[in-house]
Formats: sequence, C-alpha cells, structure tokens
Amino acid sequence: MIRSTRSPLATFGMVLATLLLSGQSIAASLLVQSTTSTANSGLYKYLLPLFEAQTGIQVKVVAVGTGQAIRNARNCDADILLVHAKEAEEQFVKDGYGIDRSDLMYNDFIVVGPPEDPAGIHGSKDVVKALEKIGKTKSMFASRGDDSGTHKKEISLWQLAGMAPDGKEQKWYRSTGSGMGATLNTAVGLGAYVLTDRATWISFGNKSDFQIMTEGDDLLFNQYGVILVNQQKCPEVNSIEGQQLIDWLLSEKGQFAIGAYKRDNQQLFFPNANI
Repeated sequence: MIRSTRSPLATFGMVLATLLLSGQSIAASLLVQSTTSTANSGLYKYLLPLFEAQTGIQVKVVAVGTGQAIRNARNCDADILLVHAKEAEEQFVKDGYGIDRSDLMYNDFIVVGPPEDPAGIHGSKDVVKALEKIGKTKSMFASRGDDSGTHKKEISLWQLAGMAPDGKEQKWYRSTGSGMGATLNTAVGLGAYVLTDRATWISFGNKSDFQIMTEGDDLLFNQYGVILVNQQKCPEVNSIEGQQLIDWLLSEKGQFAIGAYKRDNQQLFFPNANI
C-alpha cells in the first residue's frame, strides 16, 4: 500500500482551498452552556435561527442546571454562559473565567401545587409565608435539588422562612436531583408543591389540575445573564463569534425577538439589557 507523504496540515489546506473555490465555506460554530428553562421553553428554537440566518454562525446549546452549566464553562466546555444565578455568575467573572456579565432578560418564579392546597397558600403573594405554611403543615414539596438557578433560589427562600429542609428528617420534602420538567412531573405525581420558573410552567404539558398558588412577590424575580468565556482561561474559546452572539442578543433586534416570543399567547421572557 502506498502511503501519502503529504502532511496533515497540507491536506487540510487543500480541502479548505477546494471548499472556498467551490463557493462553500466552513461555518463557524458556538457552544452555549445554558439553564434548562430557556431551552425547555422553546426560546432557542425560535431565537437562534434568526441569528444564524444573519451571521451564518451555528449555535449548539447544552441545557443543564445553572450550577452544572457554570462548572462546564469553568472546564472550558463553552464559549458562552447563559444562566440565572447572578451571584454565581458574578463570581465566575471575578474568578477570571468570564468577560463581563450582562443582564439579558427576566421573568419570575412561581409556586404551583395541587387544587386540594393542603397548606392553604392559594392566592398568597408572600412566598416566605407560603413556605412557612408548607413546612408547618408538612405538606409535600418537590425540590430540584440539583444546584440549578431555581434550586439556589428555593434554598434562599427556605432560609428566609427559617428552614433548611433536606428530606432526611422532613419526609414531606422530596429532592429529585433532576431538571425542572422531571421535577414538575414528580410534583404532579405526588400531589406536591414545587417552585418553578414561569416560562417552564407555561410550556409544561403535564399540568393535570395543578394551579399557580403563589406569585407576584418581588423575591420571585428571575434575572438571566449572559457571559463570554475568557479566552485567557480557555484558549480555544471562539471569542469573536461569541461576542457577535452576545452583541446580537443585547441589540435592539435581539431584545425585540426575545420579547416577541410567546407560548399560548403569553410572553415568557422580558428583555432588559442595558436598563
């Protein structure tokens, strides 16, 4: 068998030249580590084709809990981080893994539960008091328990209520270690209360007879941020294309597209870049 003496670099150069001469190009691509709520809501399926059509840059999204997304980005497995845990995001930048952090959009968290409402919290706008009632009545509560942005918010709210349930002593508290959709399914199956972001709830297809129990508290505000991973920490980051996506998301065109996205005639995310 005759082996080619051409170097791999020369071979790549010839392939590239052939593609360019034939009018084809090698499309740039980006990897976004993202929270599950933005993906489960269908936002990316609506939003990213608009960006890709304008720039030709392909975008892949890995949707996991915010804690895992940040860990993945710290391991240089990302070009962009799009999550919803501001304190953790700011620490990511402070530690040198991210370049800046920009507010992108917001919505809110809600507590949903079964129509029987054993804790008597339906219609409450005070989420801390609602959690106090759930704890005192030992009503079933399903938690993501996965270090996601939603889980971080839930923990902070339990702390304000003077509680720290972990499921060991409190049998009414069930930690699923799963994403929002799976945790909502567990809650419906158990007849349990659960904290969820509104976008996922609107998009969720297995609501059964569950209802929104608590909403409207300022403590339930849910801010999303976007960060470019620092090339000095992660040399293989596609900084130029990544900044293009961030600039587009923060631009008037990107912000309009975010605000225009709806499910069941309901707006899921509210753009607030540069506000």
